[in-house]
Amino acid sequence: MALVELENVFKIYQVGDEEIRALDDVSLKIESGEFISIIGPSGSGKSTLMHLLGCLDTPTSGKITLDGIEIQNASSMELAAIRNRKIGFVFQSFNLLPKLNVAQNVEVPMIYAGVSAKERRERTMEALKKVDLENRAKHRPMQLSGGQQQRVAIARALINQPRIIFADEPTGNLDTHTGENILNLFRELSQQGSTIVLVTHNPEIAAVTPRRIEIRDGKISFTEDDRLAGTSLNK
Repeated sequence: MALVELENVFKIYQVGDEEIRALDDVSLKIESGEFISIIGPSGSGKSTLMHLLGCLDTPTSGKITLDGIEIQNASSMELAAIRNRKIGFVFQSFNLLPKLNVAQNVEVPMIYAGVSAKERRERTMEALKKVDLENRAKHRPMQLSGGQQQRVAIARALINQPRIIFADEPTGNLDTHTGENILNLFRELSQQGSTIVLVTHNPEIAAVTPRRIEIRDGKISFTEDDRLAGTSLNK
């Protein structure tokens, strides 16, 4: 069974007399351990797709299964619990709490999960070591560079050992060199077994992932998978 599966999913908004199909009959599978990108221009439906995959919203119709759980009819409380246990998010704007230091920011998802203070401290330092920021644990976000703040956000996304990580334009606020470092970190995490979905409008960023899915006008316009390249030549 795929880690995530969408079957004939629609997301329709009614604006006055007009029906807007943000997603139009989308079917998709994501396997455990995949590193993929969802690419498309502004208004294509890629953010809507991420919101549904990330349990931030529910579809108008269709079926969505995440780690064996059907989520299309889940309540807001059920979706919140699934997000906390199974999903990590990394956003363009970092979304760090300015009054908390680095370690405290990383701990936040564990507090909601009911993890003990001792285990929170241990797991926080492990996560910060993974992103090479253990020596910045007591710093506030404003004392860090943009790249360091994004690495804190990645550590926070990893802290509850999620089944899947969604990264929405994670290099959008970073310079080119720092953005490449963040993409290299995602690549390393993928090689360690993390399932990562990178959402972007930039083809150059999407090119770092082995599999790419393009969304246009609410539909999947094409998929490309480097892992399958040349398969027919080898038969």
